[in-house]
Amino acid sequence: MNGPTTVSGAEEGAAAVPGAALTAGPAVVPCRACLSGEDLDWLGGRSVSLALDLMTSVTVRPPGARPPVGAAADAGAVPDGGAGRLPGAWAEEVWAFLRQRLPGLGARPPAVTAHSDAPAASGLSSSTALIVALFRAFTGAGAHRPVPARTLAQWAYEFEFAIFNGGGMDHLAVIAGGLLLLDGRTTGLPEIRRRTAFPEEWAVVVLDSATRKDTSDHIRSVRAQLAAGDARLAAYRERTDAASAAVWEAVRDRDLAGLGAAMSRAHRAMRDLQGMSTPLLEELRELALRSVGLPLKLSGAGGGGALVGVCPAADQAEVVARLRRALGPAHPRARVIPARAAAGLAPEITAAPTS
Repeated sequence: MNGPTTVSGAEEGAAAVPGAALTAGPAVVPCRACLSGEDLDWLGGRSVSLALDLMTSVTVRPPGARPPVGAAADAGAVPDGGAGRLPGAWAEEVWAFLRQRLPGLGARPPAVTAHSDAPAASGLSSSTALIVALFRAFTGAGAHRPVPARTLAQWAYEFEFAIFNGGGMDHLAVIAGGLLLLDGRTTGLPEIRRRTAFPEEWAVVVLDSATRKDTSDHIRSVRAQLAAGDARLAAYRERTDAASAAVWEAVRDRDLAGLGAAMSRAHRAMRDLQGMSTPLLEELRELALRSVGLPLKLSGAGGGGALVGVCPAADQAEVVARLRRALGPAHPRARVIPARAAAGLAPEITAAPTS
């Protein structure tokens, strides 16, 4: 979903359970930045994710209620950026998935309104955030009690795996929130090895390149490499696993310079061994380093999307302003977005240590 965007979708007046009233409270889910470890959640190896306060919310509308002022007439009016699907299509598919697991659901999903602050197809897991929010909104509606957080993560992973054939980092990241150190698995959800709060004295700067990534093509390519025993993929996995360990250690030690260096190593592995970067993304990285001294790393599978960096929270406003000026007329579509770390939808999903 392009953010900020408000859309509506699904069937007006449908009910989750025949005769049951629908809850009006929104399901609110953060997006996430990958600080290191793209693809290692399903290749095997360590990755580090950070939930960001660029939120996606899904609200089930009571039967007969009209969309909020400014909402599109239907979900098809606004593209989501996930596998060519629209928000309304995601709602239909999530509902069909749930009908196979929860008795008593009607034939059609209830009407929903969705809003996202995160840019679409940017490597910040905006599609996963929407999917998880739909799962939570639908399972919390009417007579159904919300499903446990672990079940929610497993179902959302299974749903999205059937479409993209990828891993489960994003689902755990947006549900658990905070900073996660994950140990990847070739099948199923990664293991949460550690969870901690991100330092309050640090803030995140997102530089959205306004060029879209393509997750499905990327995953097909990497799975072909894996099947062929590609040596560059093995080298990527080894270098990126080490970078993830360095990222986690830098956060633990409150070493901002060390964090920037470790994220840069992760980015170079993405670029040099897996071709995930592009000339435009490299130009934007150089511009940020030259103009504000901020190391940036590509977040997500690459081929486009957003770069992320971490700076002192006290300097965030100045860094954002200077970076916007530096982009100038040469990059009119690129956006600089300030963000902070966010709690997840259900932090209780993990009992991992908090430090």
